[in-house]
Amino acid sequence: RILIDGIDTRTVTRKSLRHSIATVFQDAGLLNRSIEDNIRVGRADASNDEVHAAADAAAAQDFILSKSGGYDTVVGERGGQLSGGERQRIAIARAVLKDAPILVLDEATSALDVETEDRVKEAIDELRRDRTTFIIAHRLTTVRDADLVVFMDKGKVVEYGGFTELSLRNGRFAALLRAGGLLNDEEVRRLSRPVNEAA
Repeated sequence: RILIDGIDTRTVTRKSLRHSIATVFQDAGLLNRSIEDNIRVGRADASNDEVHAAADAAAAQDFILSKSGGYDTVVGERGGQLSGGERQRIAIARAVLKDAPILVLDEATSALDVETEDRVKEAIDELRRDRTTFIIAHRLTTVRDADLVVFMDKGKVVEYGGFTELSLRNGRFAALLRAGGLLNDEEVRRLSRPVNEAA
């Protein structure tokens, strides 16, 4: 049984369930239409100002305005005329515009360079505020701020807990953090300190 805001999902229509969820997938799922049309998939009745604000929040405004057609630029089949990072930023802008209570991010920043990822992470952090967010990621740093991390392998739950808790547990999650250079002895000491000591 799955509850959303205390309501059993089996008692609601698929349409209303879809309306409550915004998604950003690794494959952005863009249509062979203009950038503006692709962002409006999030909310068809949005004003131009709302579309532009969503693009700005997703760190997409600059690259959109640099295109000769701006928001009227046709993105091609599956967004083929855009880079992977540009496609993902359009998908994030779409989610920002939709403003749904549930957000699903599936490798949402995987095609972004480090500088753009930092800007987009700020937008995602703002978007996540006051809503349920599921983050599916291979990049472990992506889940650092998650309330609960569920570490899976071959479809099975291996470990779950907070990021710090799993980092200190010495399990598979911590081993991957160490292998990626994201967890060293100093980091373990820092994470182990009580909150008032760590400040």
